[in-house]
Amino acid sequence: MRTASDLLPIGRIATASNASFLCELVGAQIPLQVIYKPIRGEAPLWDFPTGTLAGREVAAYMLSEALGLAVVPPTLLRDGPADLGCAQLWIEHEGVQRAIDLVNATDESLRPIALFDAIVNNGDRKAGHLLPLADGRVLGVDHGVTFAVEPKLRTVLWGWRSEAFTAHERAVLERGAALLGDQPSDGGAILAALGEQISVDEIAATRARIDTLRAAGCFPEPSEDWPPLPWPLV
Repeated sequence: MRTASDLLPIGRIATASNASFLCELVGAQIPLQVIYKPIRGEAPLWDFPTGTLAGREVAAYMLSEALGLAVVPPTLLRDGPADLGCAQLWIEHEGVQRAIDLVNATDESLRPIALFDAIVNNGDRKAGHLLPLADGRVLGVDHGVTFAVEPKLRTVLWGWRSEAFTAHERAVLERGAALLGDQPSDGGAILAALGEQISVDEIAATRARIDTLRAAGCFPEPSEDWPPLPWPLV
């Protein structure tokens, strides 16, 4: 783990709900910028334990990679100028208007993120949390309110509700079930890594959501018991 002095703040994200800083990684072999979110800058939430949002961001990246979805920029927990927090690689993208256009068009590039959000129970998928890349891929950021045990899915990506999963999407779910099962296919590596960031109950709930999606064979419908859309939408 690098020292706190390796992160040099160069700006603050004024629109963020929690303290978020754009930083340069000093001493890197190539110029790198990251978004650094210190734990002590997290705003208290009534439905998530205090000080757990950074760990959820890291867990989201870990699971995205383990499932082969690769929809979250590299994210890790590390020391910084304001102590421990998550640091996520800054990704150049085509801007929020492009993200809004993709959402409005129910663009197929967003399907992997819609599936991922259903798996991790994302409570805040705004259009502004989508990063459209020049190569046509789309990444997702801001996963601090994920992995809750209770259903909390709120997203702008309802365009595929009740639509059957593709063979690839079914394979992603099968991979998730194998990784998080009683006899994990990777020997328990991802379970151990997730266990350092989220609770045992939250991991079990993630496996249960995967099983529910496998059984349904299609994208979920909005819940009648929970607001289905985030606010603001962007």
